[in-house]
Amino acid sequence: MVVIHRVYGFRFVIYTVDHEPAHIHITGAGQAKINLDGFGGAPELVYSIGIKRSDMKRLMAEVCVHRDIFKQEWERIHGSRLD
Repeated sequence: MVVIHRVYGFRFVIYTVDHEPAHIHITGAGQAKINLDGFGGAPELVYSIGIKRSDMKRLMAEVCVHRDIFKQEWERIHGSRLD
């Protein structure tokens, strides 16, 4: 597990042994999984457990802002398998 970002008391992580599509996990007061390239190319929430809706909105905004960096980290960890 590699922590790639921290904000609002949450950690954004990429697991070193994980599967495609490129995604991140968010842990803290709850957990979530977000695909970096969802439908139409925008980040897509896969699931959220125990994270308040207001926090999830802020976290999704963070993913949108840092998406390219997160994708670069995914490629660094898993190899350049992304299009």
